[in-house]
Amino acid sequence: MSQKKIAVVTGAGSGIGRNAALALAKKDFVVVLAGRNEQTLNETAALAGGAQTLAIATDVTQPDSVAQLFEQVKAAFGRVDVVFNNAGTSAPPVPFEQLSAEQWNAVVAVNLTGAFLVAQAAYRVMKDQSPQGGRIINNGSISAHVPRPNSAPYTATKHAITGLTRSLSLDGRKHNIACGQIDIGNAATPMVNTISTGVVQANGSLLAEPTMPVDHVGEAIAYMAGLPLETNVQFMTVMATAMPYIGRG
Repeated sequence: MSQKKIAVVTGAGSGIGRNAALALAKKDFVVVLAGRNEQTLNETAALAGGAQTLAIATDVTQPDSVAQLFEQVKAAFGRVDVVFNNAGTSAPPVPFEQLSAEQWNAVVAVNLTGAFLVAQAAYRVMKDQSPQGGRIINNGSISAHVPRPNSAPYTATKHAITGLTRSLSLDGRKHNIACGQIDIGNAATPMVNTISTGVVQANGSLLAEPTMPVDHVGEAIAYMAGLPLETNVQFMTVMATAMPYIGRG
């Protein structure tokens, strides 16, 4: 069994998940890369520069898939120290009245139900392992605080993530399980590549917004992950300084 700390990152095949996985690898974590696309997970592993990683194809919306993920991690390494609960998706930015039930359910399945399933599976492992405990870091968003126009499914699920984080923080205390949340604004990833060219504002105008290098997000997650369990970052906001968040709308 490995003596290094074991971190599981969902949505590790691209974007913030990939960046966080690489940042954790640089901090000498063994990083388990979870996501639907095995090819992109392997690409992340190749970028880790020889650090110890394990890619496991996982669909966070499926309880059996999530259970298998943590069973494989336990079999390989004996424990789980950190989980970055990152996998997420969004719906097309259509007017609220045009949203379909299928679009709503697809976002809820990944962003909320998926986050719950991963957190619960991790919690069970952390509760039962010796020494007991671990850390769960949930990926919130600026949208956990304020919405963009035409973003009801994403915004609703990210508000719900804050409730999940608070519940896990409370319920995990007796088992030495810490839970925190990172809320990210305008990190330069493919998911937000339209931000720098123009995004609809609350008044209906189109504005090109500032972005920040995604590396700062990975560094922040690695900082949160590296703390001793008696210390917790409950909520952290990492954002492009000049983006319209404070005063949005």
